[in-house]
Amino acid sequence: MGTLHIDTDILIIGGGAAGCFAAVEIYKNSPGCRVVVMEKAHIERSGCLAMGLNAINAYLHEGQTPDSYVAYVERQFEGIIRKDLVYSIVRGLNEVVKDVEKMGLPIEKNEDGTYKMRGKRSIRIFGERLKPILAEAVQKTPAQVFNRVVATNFIYDNSRVCGAFGFGIRDGIFYVVRAKAVIVATGGASGIYKPHNTGEARHLLWYCPWNAGTGYAMGIRIGAEMTSFENRFIALRVKDVNAPTGTIAVGAHSKQINARGEDYLERYYKHWGGNKCLTHHRLLATVEEKKIGRGPCFLNTTTLTEVEERRLKEDFLNMNPQIILLWATKEMNPRKKPVEIYGTEPFLVGGHCQAGYWIDKDRRTTIPGLYAAGEVAGGAPKKYVSGSWVEARIAATTALEDIKGVPLITIDEDVVRKEKTRVLHPLTKKAGISPAEARERLQKIMDEYAGGISMNYALHEERLLEARRLLKGLKDRMKDLFAVNHYSLVEALECIDRVDVAKVLVEHLIYRKETRWACYQTRFDYPEKDNSRWLTFVNSVYNPKTDEIFMIERPLCS
Repeated sequence: MGTLHIDTDILIIGGGAAGCFAAVEIYKNSPGCRVVVMEKAHIERSGCLAMGLNAINAYLHEGQTPDSYVAYVERQFEGIIRKDLVYSIVRGLNEVVKDVEKMGLPIEKNEDGTYKMRGKRSIRIFGERLKPILAEAVQKTPAQVFNRVVATNFIYDNSRVCGAFGFGIRDGIFYVVRAKAVIVATGGASGIYKPHNTGEARHLLWYCPWNAGTGYAMGIRIGAEMTSFENRFIALRVKDVNAPTGTIAVGAHSKQINARGEDYLERYYKHWGGNKCLTHHRLLATVEEKKIGRGPCFLNTTTLTEVEERRLKEDFLNMNPQIILLWATKEMNPRKKPVEIYGTEPFLVGGHCQAGYWIDKDRRTTIPGLYAAGEVAGGAPKKYVSGSWVEARIAATTALEDIKGVPLITIDEDVVRKEKTRVLHPLTKKAGISPAEARERLQKIMDEYAGGISMNYALHEERLLEARRLLKGLKDRMKDLFAVNHYSLVEALECIDRVDVAKVLVEHLIYRKETRWACYQTRFDYPEKDNSRWLTFVNSVYNPKTDEIFMIERPLCS
């Protein structure tokens, strides 16, 4: 394997929505800055927006205020959010949407030129080509984009992050990128839990299956402080294809019904407005209906008109065309049969929920030289794509200011050699544990002992302690991973990253001894919400020298 050394001012890891926007923002403010984007796939179709998007879900319509938006997010997350971060996002939402529209994003408008509402805080877009539009904007800048290069670890001198290592999936080159600042803008973590769809369909997930938590794992391994991993996200989605239910529930105003045709949200949550209940309560009610024998559950699309049905299909073509193919192959139209829904396996994300790096309001992590934006930035849920763009803008602005007068640090060749040896190790073995075997073992542990689908997402201390023990044993076996080619090597590295993330996740689940977010974090042994004790952030720091995870509590920020 050859080695390629690259020097830059700012390295962006991840070429998704946040990463692309950060690159464009840097050149808008500092045309002479050198930027490198390291992307695991290809920036034209990468990350969780690869298939497109049919709505911007974070936007302030006329009459709404930052205060009203923050109050909405705080209610959804039962009082635990970083208000300072959410405020900073909300204030920039509308501006970044206009910026991306100027890049070429088609946004549906009313006759008076205003954006067409889909929901109270969302607008309709024609976003099938959202990622190519963002990629084209990056390609118009002088940024160096390295597609199909997997980030493996940060370059860290025990005082600041000064670059990152990468592995070229197709060219087999080991990349050593020196930088004055690094913005991590990777996705969250999927594939930690056993999915509904297994075997050949195992990648048919709600979230991008190649978002393996690498951005989290790299930070964990250098001792960055992480927050809110216990605030898992479990999506309520269309069965089998995992298409978004919001497109139907919000876009087409369809209600959730059980197998008997009953509006069960109205029964469970009439005191909270029925169908206006919290997002995770929609999921909880669906799980409960299944448990007591009134499932499967559906979104009632049989009330749609022909025009509404056609519009629903058009909306799905902008972000999840596979559901249209499913309906076509079954000769089924949603007006004739309601759409079955279910809960996915748990994911770690910082866009819908708030798992991620502990950051300051300027998006600095606790490690100097390292900044976080988008899915990996913790503490600010319900940011979605527009909020990720705002965070990218903030992180880019901060990094540009912070690198003034900062030199590139000389990288010790022993450090390079050590990381290259670690990365290549699975290729040097002729036998051992395959990535598929390691992944299946991890998913089985997490599903059965850490609140997966088979446990209806519920948790309790004894099973979590067993998960901790089993994960330690699995981590010890990662040295036995073997790979047969470059693609297999990437799978092996993903397994290592997922195990590192899973270990931290389990410690967070053990530590918060209450039930705060239904299904996301339900404890059998602590079934009540305890505001007198747990109105606090649960954070963690991994010590790589002792292989210990230390838990930290942080107060709520105003």
